[in-house]
Amino acid sequence: MSIPNTASVGGRPSTPIDEIANAYFEGVLRLSPCYLTSLGRPERQDEYDDFSPAGLAARAALNRETLGRLAEVSPVDDIDRVTLAAMRERLGLDLEIFEAGADLLSINNIATSLHVIRGVYDQMPTATEEDWRVITRRLRAVPAAVDGWAESQRAAVERGLLPARRQVNQLAEQLEQWTATGGFLDGLRSGARLADQMPLAPELAAELSAAVEVARGAFSGAAELLRGELHDAGTDVDGVGVQRYRLMSRASLGANIDLTETYRWGLAEVARIQELERQTAERIKPGASIAEAVELLDADENYRLHGTDALREWMQGKADEAVTALADVHFDIPEPVRRIECCIAPTTDGGIYYTGPSEDFSRPGRMWWAVPEDVQDFSTWRELTTVYHEGVPGHHLQIGQTAYRSELLNLWRRHGCWVSGHGEGWALYAEWLMADLGFQDDPGNLMGLLDGQMLRAVRVVIDIGLHCGAELGLTAPELVGGGEWTFDKAWAYFNRYVFMDEGFARFEVNRYCGWPGQAPSYKLGERLWLQLRDEVRAAQGEAFSLKDFHRTALDIGGVGLDVLREAVLAAYGAGPALP
Repeated sequence: MSIPNTASVGGRPSTPIDEIANAYFEGVLRLSPCYLTSLGRPERQDEYDDFSPAGLAARAALNRETLGRLAEVSPVDDIDRVTLAAMRERLGLDLEIFEAGADLLSINNIATSLHVIRGVYDQMPTATEEDWRVITRRLRAVPAAVDGWAESQRAAVERGLLPARRQVNQLAEQLEQWTATGGFLDGLRSGARLADQMPLAPELAAELSAAVEVARGAFSGAAELLRGELHDAGTDVDGVGVQRYRLMSRASLGANIDLTETYRWGLAEVARIQELERQTAERIKPGASIAEAVELLDADENYRLHGTDALREWMQGKADEAVTALADVHFDIPEPVRRIECCIAPTTDGGIYYTGPSEDFSRPGRMWWAVPEDVQDFSTWRELTTVYHEGVPGHHLQIGQTAYRSELLNLWRRHGCWVSGHGEGWALYAEWLMADLGFQDDPGNLMGLLDGQMLRAVRVVIDIGLHCGAELGLTAPELVGGGEWTFDKAWAYFNRYVFMDEGFARFEVNRYCGWPGQAPSYKLGERLWLQLRDEVRAAQGEAFSLKDFHRTALDIGGVGLDVLREAVLAAYGAGPALP
């Protein structure tokens, strides 16, 4: 595979650091056919990554080699300085995680190798018979990919990294949903159509059907492994402890945090947002409590949608409306990024997520909603803020703008560096920004924004409390019984403050247990984005331009929060240059 060099604004030539970054990105792609799919590249689309310990070791070897090469070169400009700082932080941390064995364990309800194996089909082309032949071949490769995942889970247990049984059961249940009659695999087969909506030729349809059964057998085998051997080897303890939590928190943030201070800040944020909810409830109906206001909004047909077709159409309309309103006024939105596609996901686990565009933007960025099977009615007052989070000015603008900057950023900076605290923090910042810009003035929609903000603040408290509370002496609030955090207390605390259907709520709280450090990255990332904006505003005074700040910060790309802060302040002369 050959990847061209990258030049930047003003004819800036590709530097030695750019060359190393591009070579590293090429090496990552050699190890990850699934990554190739996400970029819209045609190579090796019937293959999977190696999810075994050997595959993880190959990635670690690439990281070591690249860090060694970076040690031998010097940056020539500020773009290089950011690349160097970001790569040292990301690759170095990846090696720490590998050496601790923490990358072996892949059992939760949202982000595992099995989710990668399934999710890759969401981004594969389906227009031609050859596209479906590729899908058929990849389905036949599922057993080997699942075997690699299983080998890593056994290796994790051998190293003493025991899976939480709650997570084991959740993942097994999801696999059983994928393989059930009418589940994901059946939907993939029954929905097979060409670009002109013609069905597949009988011979190809039969090959696809046989391949679906091969994949079904592999996923079913994984569920059996989870229900049996891995459940028996697991633990009933949900928390991972401070040492492992700090490592995973850094992976999600690109920064170290004071866990005790952050926990207390989370409690204060919950109280602050609750007061804003009380004020908004008063606007909805004088004298109403928050719960009463939510009940009124849920009963109001002006905020109701019925059926997933109506949900998708509404999502698309609101996403397009935001692009039109914001482009050239509050943001520089490149032309290819002005197209977003809203979709109902082929799964039913309750997740909402975004997938980026292909490199050439022929496949647009997409917003996906995985609607639980028993959910057919939707409240737009809850969901409008999510459209802004996943679309524009949230993930779609952020990821799309970075991908578009081929004249500014090397391939790794554009496509290879995603840090949750940066990305999810920006998307949460974008939600609140839309209120500041007047798009959430309706009290119902404002309550939806606040409910989403409360969800992310509650996450900070629950996540740190569950995983680290026992070691740090962080007790649960008295309203859920005080003392040491437990899952039941987390469930009670969540439902005390967040108004969410039970299926979505169960997904959320289980997620916190199984993906330590990730859920707080939204609110902590937003905290940094807001602090950074205030610092730049203070330094610029009357010359401050919000549009320019957004362009400058987003052009840096998805880096760790510490690197982001240093790079933005340096760009405005408000801090020293990166070394």
